Amino acid sequence: MTEPQVELEHEFSLDIEYDPTRWLEIPPRWDVEEWRDIGAWARECAELFWRSHGGEAGRPEILFLADTLRRFAEAFAPAPFDTRVLLRVWEPASMPLQLFAMVKPASGNREDTLRFLVGAEDPDAVEPPLVEAFRTELLGEGVRAFRYLRQDGTAELLAALRYAWRDERVGADVVMWTATDDTAQIVRAAPDIEELAHKVGVAVWDLRPEREVSPDVAS
Repeated sequence: MTEPQVELEHEFSLDIEYDPTRWLEIPPRWDVEEWRDIGAWARECAELFWRSHGGEAGRPEILFLADTLRRFAEAFAPAPFDTRVLLRVWEPASMPLQLFAMVKPASGNREDTLRFLVGAEDPDAVEPPLVEAFRTELLGEGVRAFRYLRQDGTAELLAALRYAWRDERVGADVVMWTATDDTAQIVRAAPDIEELAHKVGVAVWDLRPEREVSPDVAS
């Protein structure tokens, strides 16, 4: 299935209302004016996160978390404008879990597309995925799926959780997903991910130039 291209007259973006004490967003790579580079972002976030959790961290602890955040940002910072990446961070010394969200113009049959986006018929799944209907106020009826799959043909298992919706009002498909080889981590994060799913919406930016009003037209 080929990813559809964004229509010229519109751009879609995602609105996500998240709790900054639990979620940390990775900026797009790497044109963020607030930080001069990825390392500066990681160090500042590490210091703020330790402070918000009341921890008395020394330089080694802060540098350890900063290095963890930097590695996640190097691996997962989004390049396209229609993708956002959040990290669920529990404690400053714990390993974060990455969560992705993407919006694209709607394409194909609704049910077929949503099932494809959540991997409902994934041939690499170890067992049939658990697929359920899922509704949110902002995006309406969607699909949620949980599955286990082999990682790159090895014996190692990945646990994957995916949500997908079609926003009929604006003609957009939305998919949100995470995957990890730490099943306990994804189980721990599941309530927070489900809560976040209810706070995902689509914004549409109209790129067409405004009509010029003739100077002869009376105001």
